[in-house]
Amino acid sequence: MPGRTLALALRTGLSVLSVICLLAGCASESGRVAVYQNETFEANETFSRLFDASVEATCEAARRSLLSQGYRLTTERPEFISATKSFQPEGEVHVQIVFTVVCAPVGTAGRLATAYVSAIQDRYALKKSPNPASVGVAALGSLSIPLSSSEDSLVKVASETIPAGRFYDRFFALMQINLAAPEARP
Repeated sequence: MPGRTLALALRTGLSVLSVICLLAGCASESGRVAVYQNETFEANETFSRLFDASVEATCEAARRSLLSQGYRLTTERPEFISATKSFQPEGEVHVQIVFTVVCAPVGTAGRLATAYVSAIQDRYALKKSPNPASVGVAALGSLSIPLSSSEDSLVKVASETIPAGRFYDRFFALMQINLAAPEARP
């Protein structure tokens, strides 16, 4: 009898444990929050900064700041700049930052401008695709010698907007330095 009681207790315990795990799994599925739900649209986000300069001077300071840090300009207009910079932190990993700056006037006098910035970090990994090949020799009949080669290609594995914080604060500080330089003012 004691063996039968122990088996019954184990079965009951396993059944209860299974139900708890099942409920926990369902709760975690329904408890997931969609990414856009985390968007707070807070007024104190640091994706923008007000500058005491015209739109043209503000964007020129942004252009100089990006160029001074090794970014390659991809699009350049008086009120819009897009630039990229590539990194290779590991042997088979490539990271690219795409930086965008939009300069907008504040007020009607044209003496103030807001610079809106965002940077996206794209991560690529090296993907190797094997390409089997064979050589046939007609004079000897059907003789094939297997040869192998591979093609390497970069595949995007992640893309993320760099969150507001010190990254942008450092950029805005450099913009302010470039804005203060006499040659930066048109």
